[in-house]
Amino acid sequence: MRVHHYARQLASPFPLLAAIGARTTRIEIGTAVIDMRYENPLYMAEDAAAADLIAGGRLQLGLSRGSPEPALRGSESFGYVPPEGESDADYARHKTEVFRAAITGAGMAEADPVMTGSIGKLPIQPQSPGLGERIWWGSGTRETARWAAAQGMNLQSSTLLSEDTGVSFGELQAEQIDIYRDAWIAAGWDREPRVSVSRSVLPILTDEDRAYFGGRASGGDRDQLGRLDGGIARFGRSYTGEPDVIAAELAKDPAVQMADTVLLTVPNQLGVEYCARMLETIAQHVAPAIGWAPEATKPQQGSASVDEAPPLD
Repeated sequence: MRVHHYARQLASPFPLLAAIGARTTRIEIGTAVIDMRYENPLYMAEDAAAADLIAGGRLQLGLSRGSPEPALRGSESFGYVPPEGESDADYARHKTEVFRAAITGAGMAEADPVMTGSIGKLPIQPQSPGLGERIWWGSGTRETARWAAAQGMNLQSSTLLSEDTGVSFGELQAEQIDIYRDAWIAAGWDREPRVSVSRSVLPILTDEDRAYFGGRASGGDRDQLGRLDGGIARFGRSYTGEPDVIAAELAKDPAVQMADTVLLTVPNQLGVEYCARMLETIAQHVAPAIGWAPEATKPQQGSASVDEAPPLD
C-alpha cells in the first residue's frame, strides 16, 4: 500500500495492515513505501511487530527516505528535524538503522533495576521472529540499490528512477538489479534477497475500461523524462491495451524478467469493485505471462504480486 502524508491517501499503514492480516491467511501484505523521515523508529517497530504477529509473519515492509510530497518539509511539522549537517536521506537511513535493530531484539532502553530487578538494555515488545528479513528499501538509483544490498535489505524499484543514462527504463532498472545482486554477494549475506519492480498495467476489456483508458494505445506509451529533486529522472511507461498484448510486452521487459516479485499499480480512485475486477483480469490474462500462478498450483517463490506501488527514492 502507498503511504503519503498531507495527501488524501493512507498515512498510517499499520492499522490497515493488521486488519488485512486478521482477515486473510495467505497473501503477503506490505508497504511501498514508508517515508522514514516521518517515523519514530521505536514506536514503528512496536506497531510493525504487532501487525506481523497478527498476520502470522506475512508482512513485507518497504521503507525509503521519501518521495516528492505536497508539504514543504512536512516531516519537520511532526517534530522530526535532521541534525545539523545531516541530509534528509542521512536522517531516514539513521532511523531505518534504529528500526531494524529494534525489530531484531537489540536493547533500546536501560532497564530500571527497581522495576525489573536487573540491569542492561530492554528490547521493544512485542518481537516477531523473521520480520527483519522482510524489510525492503525503495531505491531510486543504482547507488542506493548498492547501499541497500550492503545493509542486507531486499530491493524495491518503482516506476521511476531519479537518474537517466539514455537507455530504456527497463534496461536501466535491470542494470540497477544487477548492481544490487552483485553487491549482495560481495557483502556475504547468507540468504537470497528478494527484488521487486513496479509496473502500471491497465488492461482494456470492457467499454468502461475504454472510457477510462482507451486514449492510451498499448505500445504508444513511452518512458518519460522529467526533473526530480533538481536532477533528471526517467519514468517508466504504462502498459495499456488488450491483456494479451500487455502480457507479451511485459514478458519482454528485462527488469520484469530479472525480478522475483512484480508490483502492479492500482488506480484506487475508481473504487473497490472496479479495481477488484481489474485485478482478476490481470491475474487471469496478464500475470501468467511473467511467471505467476495461483498459490495452489505454484510455490510462492518466483511469484508475481499485485499491489500498489508509488515512486520510490
